Formats: sequence, C-alpha cells, structure tokens
Amino acid sequence: MKLTDPQQAISKSQKRFIAVSAGRRFGKSFLSINELAKNCVMPDQRCLYVAPTYRQAKSVIWDELKNQLYAKNWIKKVNESDLTITLVNGSRIFVRSSDNFDALRGNSYHYIVCDETADINPECWFSVLRPTVSDTQGKVMFIGTPKGKGNWFFDLWNNAKTEQDWESFSYKTIEGGWVTADEIESAQRDLDPATYRQEYEATFETAGSLVAYSFSDENVVEGGEVPKAGALHIGIDFNVSPGCAVVLKQSHDALHVLDEVIMFDSNTNEMCTEIRNRYGFKNQIFVYPDASGSQRKTSAGGLTDHIILHNAGFIVKSPKSNPSVKDSIAAVNARLCNTMKERKLLIDPRCKSLIESMNKFSYKEGTRVPDKPGGPKDQSHMFDALKYCVWQLFPLQQTMFKSSIPGNRHRTSGARPR
Repeated sequence: MKLTDPQQAISKSQKRFIAVSAGRRFGKSFLSINELAKNCVMPDQRCLYVAPTYRQAKSVIWDELKNQLYAKNWIKKVNESDLTITLVNGSRIFVRSSDNFDALRGNSYHYIVCDETADINPECWFSVLRPTVSDTQGKVMFIGTPKGKGNWFFDLWNNAKTEQDWESFSYKTIEGGWVTADEIESAQRDLDPATYRQEYEATFETAGSLVAYSFSDENVVEGGEVPKAGALHIGIDFNVSPGCAVVLKQSHDALHVLDEVIMFDSNTNEMCTEIRNRYGFKNQIFVYPDASGSQRKTSAGGLTDHIILHNAGFIVKSPKSNPSVKDSIAAVNARLCNTMKERKLLIDPRCKSLIESMNKFSYKEGTRVPDKPGGPKDQSHMFDALKYCVWQLFPLQQTMFKSSIPGNRHRTSGARPR
C-alpha cells in the first residue's frame, strides 16, 4: 500500500509504542489498515483494531479493510457478525469496540491499533489491553485527533516523547495530502481558533472554563432598532422559569442580536404573546426552539410547544434532534470569532442577560460538561436560546472528502480519510 511521506515516517518507527496526533482527514484509517496488514505478514499473528464504539469500528474501517485484503488475495474467511478476518497464512485481524472493553480480556495480540484514542476509556488500555501484548511483546499504535490537555491521550502522547520504547508524532490535516489548501482556508472561516487548531492542526487545546470562550467586548455593538418589516430570527429555550428568547437579524453571513425576552413563571403561550406584542405581524418571524419541544408540553391545553409556536403564526425551524452539545457550542464560538479573527455574531448592549451568560456560563470544574445547576445561578438558558438559532443558520461544516485510496485509483474508498 502506498503511503504519504508523513505516514511512511510513522510506519517506519522502530518503537514498540507510538502515539500519533493527527488532524481530521489526515488519512488515519488508511494508515491503520496498512499497519494491520503489515503486521499480519508473518503467519499466525493476531492483530486488533479498537474504536470507541461498535458503530465506529464497523463504519470507519471494516469495509475498506476487507477491500484491501481481498485485492491482495490474502483472505481465507470473513466473519461478518464477529468482525473477524482470517488470512490464508493463519493470521487474524479482529475489529472491536471499547464500549464493552471487559469483553477484550483474556486474549493475546501481536499488534493493536487504538483509533480515536481520546474517546476511548483509559481503563480499556491500562486494565485490559496492556496485558494482552505482554506475552507477545506486541506493538501498539495510539492514533486520533486531540481532545484537549485534560484528556488521557495528551498524557500518553506527551510522555511518549521521553519514555523508552515510545515515540510520538504530530501532523496537521494539510500534511496528510487529502485536503486542499482552499478547503483549509474555508475551515478557518467556519471555525473558531481553538476548534480549528485542535481539529486541523492536531494541537492539544486548553480552552478554559468559559463555554463562550471566543466572546469579548468586541462582540458587543449597538445594532439599532428592530426593523419594522423583514425577517427576524428568534432562538427559544423552553423553561417555565425563566423562558428565554433571543431576537436576531441576519445580514449575509453575520448575525446581530437585537433584543432578548426573559419570562419567569410563564409558559410557551405567554412567550408567543410577548413576542407578538413586541414585534407585531409585519415581520416574518422564524423561530428556532429546542428540538425536544416537538414532544414537550409546557402550557395547558395538551398542545406541544412546537404546535403552539406554529399556531401563533411563526415559522418553526427545528431538527428532529438537537445537535451535540460540543458542536452547537463550537458553532456559536465560530460566529463570535473565527480563525481569521472575524466576528460574525454581534450583540446589542441592551441584551444584558445574554451578555452575562456569555461572561459567566462555564464548564463544571475539571470537565467539558456545561454547568447547569438550575435556579438563579444558572447561566445556561440565554446561551442555549442563542445556540439553537446559530446552529441551524450556520452549522459547522462537516464536509466528507471523497477520495480514492492510493494504489487503487479506479474505486472510491469506502473508508474516507480521517
């Protein structure tokens, strides 16, 4: 299999344990397939690929691994239900997940790939997998995109710089050769600096405790009056106390928060009435509520929150399910300030509660879990109302780069470069 220069440098390492921090679409999957195949050349070898979940294990590498090995006529038998490949020389490759890592106990392996290491429970390695390479003196490659300095993958990668029989590597997305410079520039405009550095430059970031880590006083700019006509965009966070909404107008790729609504001991019907009282019927109003409102009822009468909004004459924009917390937070931060230092989300100074949320809403100490204690100290509601709107108007670009595996140019790879 033909490797790029960075992949060759990793593959040629003579160390027993290697830790690879690589940007998205670097080609981690292809490198993993190459290393599994290389370590199965000798007869009767047992090689293991481990991903964080079963779905990842099957969708990321399984089909392409089979394709590559079939092309070499190496395969004797494939067990689809068990995700195991037996080769003609008696070697076997096992594709497994770490979500039930106790099931991996009691085996021995000559080579292991731990993919997306940051998302694997560290106990899977220290308590289960480490002993499986002791009697064989097996080798291990830990590979993945970073998840911050508080994650065990950072300690593993950092310690590998000085530990005997360990080696660490770090490569940016652009160095993988799969992604164009134009696409990298586009990503810089879509992402906030911390997310871009982590996802594309493979750096271990410490974003701090604030959720809105890209926010600064430069985002606070007077936006003028709410237009008498034209579209308004309103993000809504359903709560009885407080119910929160943020009112925005859009100008090309920029958003300006003009107003906010906070109602205590209230419900969705009263929120609709307040919005109509403030903005009348001349404006076309798009509302972006919590997706769970399609089932939830916070008002009397048996109607869901989404139906109440629709009956009030609003255009309801809501996905079937909310985006991940991580992605929706990143979408807001990317608007607040992207890698090109452009601020595309401005907030009128009259929106005091939203600004307070930006300045105070934080993660729980020592975690990346947003702190939502409830009660008067809970700063999450205004931020949540904003993120529902921002995510739908400007979601993070999750481009899947279609490409062919080197040396197999006539067929599109089933496993895209990661």
